[in-house]
Amino acid sequence: MISPWAVADGSGVRSDPTSQVWIDAGSRYETERTNGTAHFLEHMAFKGTARMGARELEETVEGMGAHLNAYTSREQTTYYAKCAGGESVGKCVGLLADILQRPALDAAAVERERGVILREMQEVEGQPEEVLFDHLHATAFQRTSLGRPILGPAENVRSITRDDLQDYIQSHYTAGRMVVVGAGDIDHKVFVEKVAKEFEDLPKGGSAQGLIQAEPAHFTGSEVRLRDPDAEKVHVAVSVKGVGWNDPDSVPLMVMQHMLGSMDKDSYVGINSGSKLQQRLAANNLCDHFMTFNTHYTDTGIFGMYAVSDAEKMDDLCWTMMHDMTALAYSVTDLEVARAKNQLKASLLLSADGTSGLAEEMGRQILTYGRHISKEEMYARIDSVDVDAVKGVAGRLIQDNEVAIAAMGDTTSMQDYHWFRRMTYWLTY
Repeated sequence: MISPWAVADGSGVRSDPTSQVWIDAGSRYETERTNGTAHFLEHMAFKGTARMGARELEETVEGMGAHLNAYTSREQTTYYAKCAGGESVGKCVGLLADILQRPALDAAAVERERGVILREMQEVEGQPEEVLFDHLHATAFQRTSLGRPILGPAENVRSITRDDLQDYIQSHYTAGRMVVVGAGDIDHKVFVEKVAKEFEDLPKGGSAQGLIQAEPAHFTGSEVRLRDPDAEKVHVAVSVKGVGWNDPDSVPLMVMQHMLGSMDKDSYVGINSGSKLQQRLAANNLCDHFMTFNTHYTDTGIFGMYAVSDAEKMDDLCWTMMHDMTALAYSVTDLEVARAKNQLKASLLLSADGTSGLAEEMGRQILTYGRHISKEEMYARIDSVDVDAVKGVAGRLIQDNEVAIAAMGDTTSMQDYHWFRRMTYWLTY
């Protein structure tokens, strides 16, 4: 049975309710031959159903003043509808149900969308950060499904068929892997009844755990460098193996992400930041952009830093980044941890501001944790993180551990892989 969830905002105001369908299906559950199918299917979602053509669907959505869209990640696909409220909520749920259970997948539409996706891939190739993180995943999770790109290779996009799309729906768009959430001025009982009625034709099926156990992700210490001496900037990402959503160390890692921080040279935050790393980067003008990333998957994760800078600054930049990341296992203060915990709480609060953010929080948590975690419980988990917890997690994941590196640009001035590996521990006596 599908798992419908809803929450009312309690304001009594029709605050543009959001309905979302979260599916435990993404590029991770594809094969090498079908890699790109999940994203291709997302593109086909609003091209008509067995009950209404693409034009009728578009006119229906516009007539309600609603907005429908979707996005795909490595483990999840999300379809969502935003409307003015009232009866439109039920209509949006019905449209989402129709789209997911009875997509038309018209042959001519498949061919048209094939061209759209290929053009999208060309645009993505011009976005260094997107390209770099695809390469980082490819080297960190090589020979596993997490290493494949979400969009898939161009040759796959050219060869994916209607049958491939239909097979993916039948295999992965099943009741056991789908959650429907609603946020805003929504009646929970009415919403649940509507979802149960509209999604009754979903194929039965269990969770994706069996697929993950059959092909688990393995982190490999490695690097990939795309050398371009003519590039204006160097983009570099350095990572270690992270943890899955349900790992006890997932919350300390979130705190550690805020301890290292993120910055942009044009931002007023930098030298006055509470992050020692941000202060050093800003004071010495070592980069144009820097961020810490912490991505969780079902059974693993990836934690690290990404920066954009000039080639002549790479030596000092990489030393500073690696020194401060490794320092989390050796030198941490109560003040640093307290500041990062407060920042994490604030970011969680802001991310769930509005019905879209709240629905996204619920959908992701129900798929990953099996339930919606209240703010009070999450804050309690954050409050439990202390200096010893941070050092312990850093000792487990960073200290003397393998790293995965991806770099683009004039990388000739960068130290070699063994230097980065050596920087993951300090010699102490």
